[in-house]
Amino acid sequence: MAVKLAIVFGTRPEIIKLSEIMLLSKKTKGLESTIIHTGQHYDYNMSQQFMDELKLPEIDINLEVGSGTHAQTTGKAMIALEEWMLKENPGAVVAEGDTNTVLAAALAASKLRIPFAHVEAGIRSFWRGMPEEINRVLADQVADYCFAPTKTAVGNLRKEGIAAGRIHLTGNTIVEATQRGLGLAEGTAMAMQKLGLEKGGFIIATAHREENVDSRQRFSALISALAKLPLPVIYPIHPRSRRQLGEFGLMGEVERSGNITLTDPLGYFDFLQLSANSKFIITDSGGIQEECTVYKRPVLVTRDNTERPEILGSFGELVGCDEKRILSGARKILRNYDSLMRRLRRLPSPYGDGRASRRITNILVGGNG
Repeated sequence: MAVKLAIVFGTRPEIIKLSEIMLLSKKTKGLESTIIHTGQHYDYNMSQQFMDELKLPEIDINLEVGSGTHAQTTGKAMIALEEWMLKENPGAVVAEGDTNTVLAAALAASKLRIPFAHVEAGIRSFWRGMPEEINRVLADQVADYCFAPTKTAVGNLRKEGIAAGRIHLTGNTIVEATQRGLGLAEGTAMAMQKLGLEKGGFIIATAHREENVDSRQRFSALISALAKLPLPVIYPIHPRSRRQLGEFGLMGEVERSGNITLTDPLGYFDFLQLSANSKFIITDSGGIQEECTVYKRPVLVTRDNTERPEILGSFGELVGCDEKRILSGARKILRNYDSLMRRLRRLPSPYGDGRASRRITNILVGGNG
């Protein structure tokens, strides 16, 4: 009898990291899947475009929970998911990461005694001021399957008292997603051409986390640093971050800088093309910290901590959202760029061999991974 999976996501990064599991769920003997989008990111450019570009299976259900406070989005998603689970009774619920959607899926499934599988379990920033940290810790506590991407994540789960039988070291699904995405992007991505960019002649920047874009001081420091960098900066900006630029009166500084180009959120292939061909990356994104280990680019992390410690001292450096530290980190990258790139190209990704999705799928159908 086939295992009935509910694969739940709500944001763009979750689509990417679950993409190979979605594809495998439709062609693996012993599996049936229902693909559920909570609608936490409801803008087409933030969700459906990625599904289309990656040639993923059709979304079966869109819960359309939309935006709101953390409690509102979590609560609406949990109520809607519970209603569906009571009707359909899936054999397992799968979610990835640390969003409000993940917490909603974890709580709804566990309270109904439906096995919950948490992809990317065990990663920790050890800072409870980060909403994502609360979500990932709680999801791991109720998960029946904790799919850990690294040995560090396995250690974190064990320290929190999670039974060894619930923990599975799989690698991170971002590796195979990025490898496949880079292949699909060849010949289709047009961002470099449209923006008139040359390989290695620009910097990619992203910022979307609350601690950065909701703080006038931190967001202002980031924009000031970007304006002083010696190369053009491409900043694909989240709609909410764009609103905050206006709220804090920073749009004028962006326009006066002469080297910061704001774009709307890009399709997955366009963003991969830009990132893989950039000089380096400045970001507060967790996923980009992982992706850079596949396409081998240095990254400055504009946070005070990271749940991806595996990149520090090799691919990445923590610089906070601090102008002086960002500029110092950029100078260090540029000063020894050729030797740095030779070293990074030789390093394997700390996130695995690109078979995490297959291991996870095998475990869910009762195999050994």
